[in-house]
Amino acid sequence: MNVKMPVLEFLNEIAGSGGGVEIAAAGVEPVLLVTAGRLKAILKRLKEDERCCFDFLSSLTAVEYPAYFEVVYHLYSLPLGHRATVKTRVAKDDPQVPSIADLWPTANFQEREVYDLLGVVFTGHPGLTRILLPEGFDGHPLRKDYKLPLRLETR
Repeated sequence: MNVKMPVLEFLNEIAGSGGGVEIAAAGVEPVLLVTAGRLKAILKRLKEDERCCFDFLSSLTAVEYPAYFEVVYHLYSLPLGHRATVKTRVAKDDPQVPSIADLWPTANFQEREVYDLLGVVFTGHPGLTRILLPEGFDGHPLRKDYKLPLRLETR
């Protein structure tokens, strides 16, 4: 099933509104590539506009590439039954994106997990602390440049 026309029209409207947004793929699940500076505003529109109504953040993760991180948001509309993926890229030397925990409360846990394991900082997060690893853990173990210590202390 392809994306319903009102949703695709809305996504095209967003992509044409001021730059920083492109539709990277369309079809069953459209993929939007958004600059970090416009990310939160675009996600807010996708959630609140009745043509999309992306009321459910099904997952938030990140992927490491040689020069950047790509933070990936999988959205779903419960009332309308469609999906979309939104991606943003941030430099590896300063990986910062705005927190969306105020838009979708489930993002609180997911942002903390991405921060803990990959080191992406979610600015404005209400409590960005480690969630899986102990406080004081050195580094972010899912990064490609992470060096596994020869000995790990356990409790």
